[in-house]
Amino acid sequence: MKNTLLKAIYESGKIILENFGGTFRIESKDSVSNLVTEVDKKSEDAIIQIIIRDFPGHSLLSEEIGAIDSDSGMKWIIDPIDGTINYAHAIPLCCVSIGIEKNKEIVMGAVYNPMSGELFFAEKGQGAFLNDKAISVSEESNFNKSLLVTGFPYNTSKNPNNPVGVFANFLLQDIPIRRLGSAALDICWTACGRFDGFWEYNLNAWDVAAGFLIIKEAGGVVTDFKGEEYSVYKKEILASNGKIHNEMMAVIRSAVKD
Repeated sequence: MKNTLLKAIYESGKIILENFGGTFRIESKDSVSNLVTEVDKKSEDAIIQIIIRDFPGHSLLSEEIGAIDSDSGMKWIIDPIDGTINYAHAIPLCCVSIGIEKNKEIVMGAVYNPMSGELFFAEKGQGAFLNDKAISVSEESNFNKSLLVTGFPYNTSKNPNNPVGVFANFLLQDIPIRRLGSAALDICWTACGRFDGFWEYNLNAWDVAAGFLIIKEAGGVVTDFKGEEYSVYKKEILASNGKIHNEMMAVIRSAVKD
């Protein structure tokens, strides 16, 4: 499976890189800010063809085609381009993300940004890696010195969880926050210690499946906003180095309560 995963992710990366900064068709999905390009679809098709060739009985869950189910207990969870808005505007912060689920547990995952050449990879129980070098979350324990990253849902104005209020509460702590535009990279950059914590609403399994395993294997903590066990099928994620997790959760919960 690792060989197939890497074949698929590098083939996808090749397509993404070849078309980066070029001219291609762009469409809106359920909102004007939720885009899909023809490159997303080419990338997805290439990934799926490789997986089907090697593992024809496995299930698939991919952003553009949805679910193809089987009773194998194995599922490949695919985001052909995470950060499509960035990609559509020739911003080199995007990636392809593929996670593998076995009996409802993520057991392998990779996130690849072909523009930077960075490949994040993890296998359950084997640690997390960036281009074959072991990575770990940061050691920052002082919440006031932390660097955070987040993203906003497409329906920010209608979201009942007050994402703007949460963001404002963090800003009022005088804590620097970045927004990359790719949840998969947000998680991986937290996993390798560039960021100390990440939170976001309304993500889908394909956004987080690979990153979830990568940060867990890098020593991070991942929960929902109440501190309860996280699933990639939940709509809220809080991921951190573990040392500032409770403080982040308190800020989020206070804004949601307000």
